[in-house]
This record gives sequence, structure tokens and C-alpha cells, in this order.
Amino acid sequence: MRPEAVEAMLPFLSERFANPSGAHAMARDARRAIDEARDVMACVLGAAPGQIVFTSGGTESDNLAVLGVHDRRGGTLACSSVEHHAVLDPVLSRGGRLVRVDEHGVIDLDALIDMVDGGTALVSVMLANNETGAVQPLADVAKVVREHAPHAVLHTDAVQGFSWLDVHELTSEADLVSISAHKFGGPKGAGVLVVRDPSVLTARQLGGGQERDVRSGTHNVASIVAMARAAELTAAGRETTVARVVALRDRLAAGLVDVVPGVVVTAAEIERTAGICHVCVEGVESEALLYLLEKRGVYASAASSCSSGAMESSHVLAAMGVPRDLAIGSLRLSFGYASTDADVDLALEAIPAAVERLRLFTAPATAGS
Repeated sequence: MRPEAVEAMLPFLSERFANPSGAHAMARDARRAIDEARDVMACVLGAAPGQIVFTSGGTESDNLAVLGVHDRRGGTLACSSVEHHAVLDPVLSRGGRLVRVDEHGVIDLDALIDMVDGGTALVSVMLANNETGAVQPLADVAKVVREHAPHAVLHTDAVQGFSWLDVHELTSEADLVSISAHKFGGPKGAGVLVVRDPSVLTARQLGGGQERDVRSGTHNVASIVAMARAAELTAAGRETTVARVVALRDRLAAGLVDVVPGVVVTAAEIERTAGICHVCVEGVESEALLYLLEKRGVYASAASSCSSGAMESSHVLAAMGVPRDLAIGSLRLSFGYASTDADVDLALEAIPAAVERLRLFTAPATAGS
């Protein structure tokens, strides 16, 4: 978390602890804090304050968008084949359809045109991919939807994009926009769904009628206030931070390619967010690589999961057509506003050494050895 967000949060965990739904003076104080946070989030997201719905994070925002629209309208749901599971799984649970992407992970607009029609209720296409950082052409997606599915609601999962992209501008054509605080230095468990028109969806969480009946539940005041502070700082410093982090990301990618044979940088030829350096390493498996990196103080992730002992490549890489033997060596190295040159230096020292060790361990024995 950003230190300023922690500082903003603390009073609401102690002396300013009241429930903003109450009627007394302390409750009204908490309500004012919520209202001020709502104004900040509206400003940075290009929405009206009344269009900001506070949630528990990206997953709830995505589920509320997808399932809430389907509950209200029925019809067909569609999303790109590289969406986060918080979108992908709700879409598939309602019999929705997946739109293919190209080898870079960018949505195929011709396939989208073929798939949507007057019976389409919602189209969901993320702003930036959470595994590869690939940026989607959201304006072009919006144009297709408006022309070929004029009654459809357009949702975008902007969780991975807020730190690095001008969400205010890039999501202006979307009817529903999801973000999550922990991706830009705020606390975990807080998020927003921008709802331009509440009549397009049905609430999934009922009870006290908070958030204009769109999302009931006692407000997490401390986290909402901290999220707004982090968002404000992120938006104000985005241009400078992006330029600095892009340089770090590119130095890391170039260093790995130069030193480690068989490293392939994912989506290298298209626009990507500054915060992700995703590579695939030939001849190693991510699980073992991550273990060795952790021992060196490099905390990364693999866009893959281990099920019953068998490595399975991520649905994102599979949709991009990355061969399985390469995909099982996937490595996602993430940056934040606080990342430094020293972090890159450590990674460039640890990763080649770990890869070399794994390749030596798995290399076939020579004759007579």
C-alpha cells in the first residue's frame, strides 16, 4: 500500500469508526468521508458521483456486472477468451460465448462482429490483460458493439489498467467499469463498479439498500477512504511513473533475452501496460522456477496452475496459441509504483541462475555417465 493510503485509512479504524448508515454525528462524519471518496473516484474514472458503486474488489465488481445484467435482461453474454476468471467464469456459467484473440492476445474484431447481434445482452472485454499486460482496443470494441449489438451493455474489467493507463479516457464508452484498489497501492478488499445507468442490471446483494440499492452492505469506510487516496495519487503521478517503470520493464526483458537462451517475451510487439513483464522460458517448468526465485527474494508468479501434479498452461496463453511446452515455463514479473533499479538487478541475477540450475538438473544424462 502507498504510505499515504495507510495514513488516510488509520483514523477510520480507531476514533472515526462509525457506520455511515447511522443517523448520529459520528455516522454523518463517516458518511461525509464516503461521499468525498466517491467524488474522488468519480473524477479519476470519468464518471458522475452517482455512478460510483463501492464493492469488495474486482471479482465482485465483475460478477455484479456480468450476472447483474443477465439477471435483468437475459439474452446472450460474450467476452474475450483471455478475460480474468472473475469475468470468464460468470459468462460461461450463464452459457455465454468466448471471442477468440490473435497470437498477441488482442481480441479479433471480426470474430466479435460475427458473434454479437440483437440478442446480445452484454459484451465484456478487459482494458489490459492481467497475465501479459496486453492492451485491448476498447474504442474499437465499443464501435462494434454499438453497431452490431445496439442493445448490449459494454463492460470492461479495468483492474489491471488503472495504474498505467488513462482509464478516464479509455473507458469512456463502457457502460460498466471494474477496478480494484490493491492494484494501485490501495488496500485489498475494496473496489468500484462504475454503473452509468443502474437500470441495466439487477442487484446481486440485497439488504440495507446501500449504494442506491445496487450493492447492499455496510460500507468498508477505512478501505474506501484509502482507495480514494491511492487513486488520487496514482492518477496525479501516472505519466512520470509509467515512463520510469517502462524503462525498468524493458531493461529486465532485454537483460533476460540477452542472458538466458530460449526466453520469449510475450506480446512484445503490441502495446502493453508498464507493470507486467511476461516471458516464457524454454526447457523449464514454472513451479520449480518460482521456488528457486523465492529463495533469492524474487517473488513472481506463473500464469499456470498445477492440478493433480500436471502442469497446465493458462487459458490466456492457450487462447493465444502458445505451445504447451513453452507455456509451462511462463513467468510473470510484476512492477509497481515503488519498483526500483535494484529490483531489476536482483531479478537479472536470480533468474538466469535459477534457469541454468533447472536445465542442468533436467538435462538427459550423456552416454557413459
